[in-house]
Amino acid sequence: MKRSRFTAEQIIGILKEHQTGLSAAELCRQHGISDATFYNWRSKCGGMEVSETNRLKQLEDENAKLKRLLAEQMMDVATLREMLGKNF
Repeated sequence: MKRSRFTAEQIIGILKEHQTGLSAAELCRQHGISDATFYNWRSKCGGMEVSETNRLKQLEDENAKLKRLLAEQMMDVATLREMLGKNF
């Protein structure tokens, strides 16, 4: 997955600038981002503080790790069932 060139602090700063009254188009031009990126950030991080976005990122990483572990376990179980089926 592509890593963002903006930190959580920068993203929150840009969103707070928008809350103070600057237009989205102006902010996008100033910071060199697309409208889609801005609106994705706003939907994901709007109204959050930096600590909350860091916690969200940690939870997303943990969730991805758990999903990988679950998929590996399911593959192991399926393999064992297949081998047991062949033996009998």
